[in-house]
Amino acid sequence: MSRRNEQMASAIADAVREVLVRGVNDPRVSGLVTITGATVADDLSEATIGVSVLPAEKGNEVVEGLTAASGHIRREAGELVRVRRLPFLRFRLDDSLKKQLGLAQALGKVAAERAEKERKASEPSQGDES
Repeated sequence: MSRRNEQMASAIADAVREVLVRGVNDPRVSGLVTITGATVADDLSEATIGVSVLPAEKGNEVVEGLTAASGHIRREAGELVRVRRLPFLRFRLDDSLKKQLGLAQALGKVAAERAEKERKASEPSQGDES
């Protein structure tokens, strides 16, 4: 991604965050909604916005609500970003945080199993007492 696209993506993500803080009048957009980032197409025609949602079960519903409100969000964000024409907004559910949590839990389990094996290996055997 070019420097210009990175700057545009960052500005769009910040503007969409601000619009969401102000509120979106769609009942599907509820819970804790976090903008995790944005990418912009090379021709600056479309921006894909990553969204993380808690509770996770509402993720698809929230993305549907954001997609339905994308025209309003684009108009409001366009007032905050100094560009001639703001790209069309596409929202996608970003489940990378969920994956990271699962990975961290798996690593924690492996570490606990390793510690248990080391503890058992360092204990003296029952038959070694003299």
